[in-house]
Amino acid sequence: MKKFIASLLVAASACLTVLTPAHAAGGGMAWDKFPVEKVTDTTALQRGAKLFVNYCLNCHAAAFMRYNRLRDIGLTEEQIKANLMFATDKVGDTMKVALDDRQAKEWLGATPPDLTVIARSRAGAGGSGADYLYTYLRTYYRDDTKATGWNNLAFPSVGMPHALWELQGERRAVFEDVADPHDATKKVHVFKTFEQIKPGQMSAQDYDSAVGDLVAYLQWMGEPAQHYRTKLGVWVLLFLGLFTVIAWRLNAAFWKDIK
Repeated sequence: MKKFIASLLVAASACLTVLTPAHAAGGGMAWDKFPVEKVTDTTALQRGAKLFVNYCLNCHAAAFMRYNRLRDIGLTEEQIKANLMFATDKVGDTMKVALDDRQAKEWLGATPPDLTVIARSRAGAGGSGADYLYTYLRTYYRDDTKATGWNNLAFPSVGMPHALWELQGERRAVFEDVADPHDATKKVHVFKTFEQIKPGQMSAQDYDSAVGDLVAYLQWMGEPAQHYRTKLGVWVLLFLGLFTVIAWRLNAAFWKDIK
């Protein structure tokens, strides 16, 4: 019994699993659009890094991300050490977790997946990986039929509890039976709305914003140099365009007397 409870606690912080996005009853749900402007907002990225360290890094590592890369989002080494480093004392270390692999396999059956590129790996027909994560972390609801007491619209029958429930509070999902558009003799179970059971530490609007910050950080962490690469790419294209014009005029000058 103790091991079972411990496994649930470990799973609570495993806010992102290795399974692929599932479909809601009656078909796949549409993913909400992630506020992409947050990826270039250093303040939002800093808030997202704090949420990641406090709610995700308990079990999931980010083995390809070093703490000192957080300087790229405006944090100093002193700020990183004081507020974001709990598993190591060296700012140059990677984001490892205190959870031992042996314990993880004993409790969960497998080592929790690394989250360094989680946002890049979740892209699908419904949108980008950030869209999926933004939807997933905002569609948890209470479900007493599940062992963990939680379920998720974007990932039905998800095997982990709601890691951010203290922030969002507890909700229940209201479903209704409607006629199947493909077969009028059948009914399908369709989500209608959420009803708040217990309030969280944040309002609904603030929680959505916080999830946006967290997903922005996950998106940035998958490729910290993405914005530099994009800016550099613009200058490269401008240079190639200018060089093309110069080369064209030089070619015309070289061959003007040879006809």
